[in-house]
Amino acid sequence: MLLTDVVTASAALSATRSRKAKTATLAELLRAAAPEELGAVVAFLTGQPLQGRIGTGWRTLAELGAPRAPGASLEVSEVDRALGEVAGLSGSGSARRRAETLHALFARATEAEQHFLFRLLTGELRQGALEGVMVDAIAAAAEVPGEAVRRAFMLSGRLPVTALAAMSGGEAALREFRLELGRPIRPMLASPAESLAEALAEHTSAVVEYKMDGARIQVHRNGDEVRVYTRTLREITGSVAELVDLVRALPCRSVVLDGETLALTDDGRPRPFQETMSRFGSTRDEQVRALLLRPYFFDCLHLDGADLLDAPLRERNTALREVAGDHLIPGATDPADPAAILADALAAGHEGIMVKALDSPYAAGRRGRAWLKVKPVHTLDLVVLAAEWGHGRRTGYLSNLHLGARDPDGGPPIMVGKTFKGLTDELLAWQTARFQEIEARRDDWTVYVRPELVVEIELDGVQVSTRYPGGAALRFARVVRYRPDKDPADADTITTIRSLIGGNVVT
Repeated sequence: MLLTDVVTASAALSATRSRKAKTATLAELLRAAAPEELGAVVAFLTGQPLQGRIGTGWRTLAELGAPRAPGASLEVSEVDRALGEVAGLSGSGSARRRAETLHALFARATEAEQHFLFRLLTGELRQGALEGVMVDAIAAAAEVPGEAVRRAFMLSGRLPVTALAAMSGGEAALREFRLELGRPIRPMLASPAESLAEALAEHTSAVVEYKMDGARIQVHRNGDEVRVYTRTLREITGSVAELVDLVRALPCRSVVLDGETLALTDDGRPRPFQETMSRFGSTRDEQVRALLLRPYFFDCLHLDGADLLDAPLRERNTALREVAGDHLIPGATDPADPAAILADALAAGHEGIMVKALDSPYAAGRRGRAWLKVKPVHTLDLVVLAAEWGHGRRTGYLSNLHLGARDPDGGPPIMVGKTFKGLTDELLAWQTARFQEIEARRDDWTVYVRPELVVEIELDGVQVSTRYPGGAALRFARVVRYRPDKDPADADTITTIRSLIGGNVVT
């Protein structure tokens, strides 16, 4: 398959808001792809090469100076091989060899193909929301049920692998995917409830437990081998030795647990979220490394050879209590006074509570109504699109943020508002430096960035607006914190925001 076919399909996706049209475009392309190039086609169109980050940035690509090819001849497989070569380069002289390889690749590309490759390699094509459309397209192209594709993707965590299985072996091949110890699965997600009363009305038999202000973790143990992953499936085992030791000591042979972890103060209250997240990266800061993380587990997906994904929550909770011990998240099943649990959670410094249906299976990667979160202050996770240069005491800093909601139909984030409120001096300095690292373009007043940073925003409500393309605007928005544990695919959708129009979202 020629790269120009992928570029043409990408342009068609951008030209329509119709999910049906996007699905049809992708399905047609998938049917035309050979098995050996299918993975790369899926990866390119969901915005990330098979190799992931290849060690090159915006400036390197902008300075290549490669001529444009007069006609389309570059094949997808050639692009994939070249990117593999670049990703594998290291050591002395690697920067020069990387530039040479990329120059040769771009010189084979037409103007449209160069533009596509530039956006692909700088992250501008990364739109995690497109994953949902791609799942539908794989199902259509392979003529298999969408739920079979979603489940296989949930278990593999990799769309290219899922697509190849569907196209080569159909539904039978998709059913072969199983929970595999040491391979993370996509986490089940919760939806917001307007109030505790609403959540309890939806689930008459439920677990009510703390919603902690921590970082999501998934731990896998197989004998003495333990691995720890973030909600984005990034492995952090080497950074969290205390969690590894704790899981290794649990009374079981093998287990997969879902939970939260956080750093606590001496009196047991949660430390700021950023302090917890600082432990997830490699650091030489002794103060950071000295912060011990405490895990709180709330689900058990596997225990001693038995997979529990399809079991109802009441069965998974029984397994969880067997193995988690003192590390079980606080809560109760069908409590007599759920409001007391909410009050206790808030008094302890946590965000609120979760209300979870006892008959629900673990729907990994899905945000349904089986899990509902109840918080006294409503927040949204939005994507940073740009920032404007500040004035007065903020002169020299990128301050006023442009905020976007996720398009559930796979388009780019949709702008819903701006805010400069809630930004500390530390955050101003950090984002001014960080935004220029992920800059896509700029004008005299604004730096536009690749849509890859998620920020948590507190708001008083949402109103109808003709100013923004989504028809909705945030009221009195302020920054709570950045969410390095989340991808743009985890951001709230424009559908969610429109559903809040006309109401006060503080419960």
